[in-house]
Amino acid sequence: MDIFKFLNLSNYNKRAIIGGVIATIFTGIGAFALGNLSGYEAKELIRSSLPGFNTLCNTIVLASATILALLLTLISVSSGSKSKLNKSHYKHIILIAKIDTVVFVAAMIIFQFFNLPVTEADNVPSDWYTYIYYATLIISSILSGGLISVVLMLFNAVVSIIKVVGLDIEDHPLLQGDDENND
Repeated sequence: MDIFKFLNLSNYNKRAIIGGVIATIFTGIGAFALGNLSGYEAKELIRSSLPGFNTLCNTIVLASATILALLLTLISVSSGSKSKLNKSHYKHIILIAKIDTVVFVAAMIIFQFFNLPVTEADNVPSDWYTYIYYATLIISSILSGGLISVVLMLFNAVVSIIKVVGLDIEDHPLLQGDDENND
C-alpha cells in the first residue's frame, strides 16, 4: 500500500491502522443492514440511539485524554531506562499522540454537534433525518475505528518497551544503533 510508504509507518503501525479500518468497516456495515428508512423512522431511531451515541463520544473523549496521559508515562519509562532507545520509538509515540489528538478533537466536536436538539425542531425537513441517522452511524464507526487504531498502536509501544526494559532483549529494533523503523 503506497500510503503506508508515504507516511513512513512501521509494520506495527500498519497493522494497527488496518485493524482500525477493519473495525470501522464491520461497525459501519450495520448502517447498511437497516436498508432504507423513511424520515419518520429515522427520526425515531435518532431519538432512541442519540443517548448511546453521546455516551460513545464521551467515552472516546475520556479514553483519548487518558491515552495522552499514558503516553507521558511511556515517555518517562523510556527515558528513564538504562537502554538507549532510537528515534523511531519516539516517532512512534508522536504518531500515537497525533492520531489520538485527532480522535479526541473529532469526538468532542461531533459530540457538541449532535447535542443540538434536532429531533425537537419543527423546521427540519423529514428527509434530513435519514441522512442525520446514517451520519451518526458512519461517524460512530469512524471514531470507534480511530480509537481502536490508537489503542493497538499504544499496545505495540508498550510491548516493545516491556521487551527492552523489562526483559532486557538486547537485539530489539528499538535499541539505539539499529536504524530500522520497526518497533
